Amino acid sequence: MDESGGSGQPRSGTDESSERRPDRTAPATDPTRPDPTRDDAAHEDSSAPPAPENRTEGEAPRDARGTDDESDASGKDAGVGPAGRSDTDEPVQDAAPVTPPASAPSEPPTEAAPTPDQTRRPHPDAPTTPHLDRTLAHSGTAKGRPPQRPKDPRGGLLMGRPFGVPVYVAPSWFLVAALITWVFGGQLDRVLPELGAARYLVSLFFAVAFYASVLIHELAHTVAALRFKLPVRRIQLQFFGGVSEIEKEAETPGREFVLAFVGPLLSLVLAGVFYGAMQFVEPGTVPGVLLAGLMVSNLIVAAFNLLPGLPLDGGRMLRAVVWKITGKPMKGTIAAAWVGRALAVSVLVGLPWLTQSGALGSDAVDNVGMDTVMDALLAAILAAIIWTGAGNSLRMARLREHLPELRARNLTRRAVPVETDTPLSEALRRANASGARALVVVDADGNPVSLVREAAIAGVPEHRRPWVPVSGLAQDLTDGMRVSAELSGEELLDALRAAPATEYLVVEETGEIYGVLSAADVERAFVKAMARPN
Repeated sequence: MDESGGSGQPRSGTDESSERRPDRTAPATDPTRPDPTRDDAAHEDSSAPPAPENRTEGEAPRDARGTDDESDASGKDAGVGPAGRSDTDEPVQDAAPVTPPASAPSEPPTEAAPTPDQTRRPHPDAPTTPHLDRTLAHSGTAKGRPPQRPKDPRGGLLMGRPFGVPVYVAPSWFLVAALITWVFGGQLDRVLPELGAARYLVSLFFAVAFYASVLIHELAHTVAALRFKLPVRRIQLQFFGGVSEIEKEAETPGREFVLAFVGPLLSLVLAGVFYGAMQFVEPGTVPGVLLAGLMVSNLIVAAFNLLPGLPLDGGRMLRAVVWKITGKPMKGTIAAAWVGRALAVSVLVGLPWLTQSGALGSDAVDNVGMDTVMDALLAAILAAIIWTGAGNSLRMARLREHLPELRARNLTRRAVPVETDTPLSEALRRANASGARALVVVDADGNPVSLVREAAIAGVPEHRRPWVPVSGLAQDLTDGMRVSAELSGEELLDALRAAPATEYLVVEETGEIYGVLSAADVERAFVKAMARPN
């Protein structure tokens, strides 16, 4: 995994050397005192011509909104970065100048001069640094949730929790069970005509027994995954078989191969068991027909799943082999996915042709009848499932490949510590003066106790801010809201999912405050990473 790009990468409008970690809780500067660094900042890039200001009527001047570099950085994010742009890509109107603190309501606001460090280009993955009140005033409350894992579907029936893994039966299973009952009942009418209407009861029993075999097939994958310490979210029985949702990839190609092979292997074992049981029953009887049907169906399940293309088990085995040869799991995924798509086309064209020509044991048919249409429909459904499964496998592999790009240290906003009774306008003034985009409420000893919420600041009218203390807008810190600056990728997302919130306090391993992580920034970085080409 790609490690973090230096422990001192500033995330909010600064770009200091990685050898000197910036103080993310820098004290505010006095805006009324002349800043000797103003001239240096103004001439840091004197060779470049000044960028023209594109302002609408009534908009605040650029120097009242932030530095030119900050505005450029926010504009270059193309709707991904949080700075100066809403999630709907609507033009962001500038808010009014920062309201002065309550202690001096009549004094006009004065902007602190930016330091040279604050005018440098930020890290490309870092949120840019417009004024805190302007940014928060245009942020939506619904956009601050961390990327959420889809909830378990409750439309299915929970059948049990073998090995602690929930097993669901999707509503589509009842449709396929009815279809199997009808098709197998027609076959029983030719083999055992004396059953009469009872043949459909026998057919229903066969449908349930067949899906019980599919469940055992999926349980084999589940047990192997749990043996390799891989979490299994659930097992779901659906229209065409079942699926075991394993949340993490195997660490080695050997484990990946074993994890995929145990399912077809157990289906072959079940076919052998049913074949052995057939030796003890009379052929042409109900038990004999049921055992023969279960033996053949398990052989078909094993053979179909061994086809070397994703999302089938054989495709995962092929992926493991290519992974072992090349040393790169992504190459294995690409190879197995494209073989899976080729299989989808072969099934779409080949299955109806084989049935029509009699190669599958049935009589050859010269004309197009209902059976031919049903075979073509079945082939189309199977082909669509294989094709979409291969595409989903590629997307999931790409997701896992880009997850390490999400690093808490890179996405953290600079924070300013304020005491509980600090007026909101004064807190915002300090944040703007130090180039920060987050507020951490601390106690008298300087220990963080809560985080001021973006949505709460946006809901306070500007004329009320000098009389509103930050403590009334803050959310108390819980253990889940403290995350390590070293978290990245899947570990970071798991930490955010475990304690859903809009902001998190990011701390160093020593317990020192590093800054504040916004869930909205993580979501934007996630979308941005997924949009990058491989």
